[in-house]
Parts: sequence; structure tokens; C-alpha cells
Amino acid sequence: MGKRILVVDDAAFMRMMIKNIVTKNGYEVAGEAENGKQAMEMYVELKPDLVTMDITMPEMDGIEAVKAIRAIDPNASIIMVSAMGQQAMVMDAIQAGARDFIVKPFQQDRLLQAIERVLARSRK
Repeated sequence: MGKRILVVDDAAFMRMMIKNIVTKNGYEVAGEAENGKQAMEMYVELKPDLVTMDITMPEMDGIEAVKAIRAIDPNASIIMVSAMGQQAMVMDAIQAGARDFIVKPFQQDRLLQAIERVLARSRK
């Protein structure tokens, strides 16, 4: 069975794009959320192998969601996907516990490399 990914982004077209890339490459989409609060609830319910997380979202942003998910599961594998490539955001995301950071617009290969690398590191 393929690894299960939770796709989190407030933009439906972005979720669709990520879903298409991951499913084409043998991963299963466990679910999708449009804000950090939803992401946290779905993480608990679905227990995905990996989360792709946008930063700028309503209700709870991606960095807060990463902190919340890591508080529930310290081993959670989360990749930040954001249009905002500012160093401060990258540092905040990594300090919050994200394992990698991809800046939009991204190449399909960059996303897949990040997913493979993070999943490889999370295997015990």
C-alpha cells in the first residue's frame, strides 16, 4: 500500500495540483484540509504518513498547525508548501517542526523529492 498524504491548502486548485502529482506517483491522498484547524483534526483522525502544509490560511495558519500536530505526534512528517519564501517563514516552519520547505510555484520533481526524502527519514 502506498504512503498516505494529507494535503492542506486554502486554495482548492493547489490541493488539486498536489493531489494529482502524488497520486500519479503512487501515493494515496488520505484527505485534504483548507485550514490549519481542519488539518489538525484530520491528522488525528486519519494518521497520514506525511502532510503537505500551506502557511497562509484562515482560522489557523500552517506554522500554528505544525506546532499543534507535532504536539500530538512528535514524529509527524510535515512539508511546508508556500508562496512566501521569506527566510523568517522558513525558519519559523523548521523550528515549529516541519521537515522540509517548498516554495510555490514548484516543479513536480521538487515536491516528489521532498516527499521521498522526508518519508525515507521517518522510516524507523
